[in-house]
Amino acid sequence: MTLETIDPAALWLAFGLVLGIAELLVPGVFLIFLAVAAGITALTSWAIPKLPIGLQLAEFAVWSVVCVVIGRCWYRDFPVESDAPVLNAPALRLRGQVVTVTTPIVGGEGRARLADGEWPVRGPEAEAGTRLRVAHVDNGVLLVEPLGD
Repeated sequence: MTLETIDPAALWLAFGLVLGIAELLVPGVFLIFLAVAAGITALTSWAIPKLPIGLQLAEFAVWSVVCVVIGRCWYRDFPVESDAPVLNAPALRLRGQVVTVTTPIVGGEGRARLADGEWPVRGPEAEAGTRLRVAHVDNGVLLVEPLGD
């Protein structure tokens, strides 16, 4: 079997399948668009068997750009909702947590226990043992506020 006997449409289809499988194995929502472009190029190569390789590569490049732009627009207009939106934002996960003051907050600064750790805190004057709520985290310092009702 020589290179001249291999069907270019089959090569493009195989390339598209490899890209699709790679997207499944290493998800990044990018290779799938290239796989679609390879599939379109495979269809064109099948419909026009004598299409020169330079035009096939150019078509693949154009369809790659088109598919990526369409994909970007799709994900911008229809974002994927997450069941854990703060998974990669540990500081945001601390918001709303209740802390217990361990070192009195004097002059706006003190220390408080959160879970099994002790953190520097800034907030209103408070005695040791007072329970406060984390409002924000600023460079490793918990900004706390009264619990309220």
